[in-house]
Amino acid sequence: MAAIHDEQYKIKEDLELQNNKRRKSTSYIESMEHSFCSQFLNGSNPWMARYVYGLIFLVMTLFAWGIRDYGRELLKEIERLKDCKGGETCLGTEGVLRVSLGCFIFYFTMFLSTAGTTKLHEARDSWHSGWWITKIFMGIGLMVLPFFIPNKFIEVYGEVAHFGAGVFLLIQLISIISFITWLNDCCRSEKYSERCYIQVTLLSLAAYIVCITGIILMYIWYAPELTCVRNIFFITMTLVLLHLMTSVSLHTKINAGFLTPGLMGLYIVYICWCALRSEPPTEFCNKKAEAAQKEDWLTVISFVIAVLAMVIATFSTGIDSKSFQFRKNEAQSEDDVPYGYGFFHFVFATGAMYFAMLFIGWNSHQTMKK
Repeated sequence: MAAIHDEQYKIKEDLELQNNKRRKSTSYIESMEHSFCSQFLNGSNPWMARYVYGLIFLVMTLFAWGIRDYGRELLKEIERLKDCKGGETCLGTEGVLRVSLGCFIFYFTMFLSTAGTTKLHEARDSWHSGWWITKIFMGIGLMVLPFFIPNKFIEVYGEVAHFGAGVFLLIQLISIISFITWLNDCCRSEKYSERCYIQVTLLSLAAYIVCITGIILMYIWYAPELTCVRNIFFITMTLVLLHLMTSVSLHTKINAGFLTPGLMGLYIVYICWCALRSEPPTEFCNKKAEAAQKEDWLTVISFVIAVLAMVIATFSTGIDSKSFQFRKNEAQSEDDVPYGYGFFHFVFATGAMYFAMLFIGWNSHQTMKK
């Protein structure tokens, strides 16, 4: 009897061991099915696709920066760029515009091919969320193709990019307003109002301090004389907008607090600073341009932060298509797409024009040096 009992006990142990192996094998297979690499190859997740498109945009942006600052020797060998106006110094501007054009074509093609997608698992959804190897080769080809386009066409694209970059800023502005309003409503709700009171107060105070400090520094750096009428006008207009937003937010019928105008103030101060910073260094009112040449490390850090901020802004704005709908969909089924694919790619396409304007100082005719 004891031998039979031992044998039964061993059989139970073997069965439990086999079951544990099966569970581990099943969990490993499931984890592999949901892994990033598997989803990248199979293209099964539209949420994962956002990160891939954001990474592609970041690589193209850094490539444009490298062409602008380090690609002159290479660009001089291209036959079509030998007639570049301004000699070697204009090659940076030409290179940035050509990379931007390739990036724009890539995302505009994706916009045309995915606009109107409403359901998961259809052909356009699979194209948006998969076919990555094809898209990588497509992106590389579109990066090279613009360098064989005549200069006249690139000049026309440079003019059109001004308007495209403006559209990007407008879309970004609406998206930021939507996000800040949502954040403020969340912090002022009954569930979080008491818990987040101190954090909201400190954040609002810090936002106003940064806004006022930024405005003062812009007066010092970009309006050293009363003759700088244009710069004084834009800086003063920024201050007036900050005061106006605060007054409206604190009105008894609105009563939205200081957080919303404080965060919006940070954004408009940043936009004003970017505009003034883009003035040519030869301008008398741009005293900061001369000092920036002596602070290379600060310029590099500011540039890296600006590039990352631009990619994040483009990425977050691209999925926020609901902010631009006049009619909200009351119900959403399980097989509906999680965000507007066409709008997502359209924002990246206008973002390609924006990074071109950012890199060439919003002037396609000026010469660019490292």
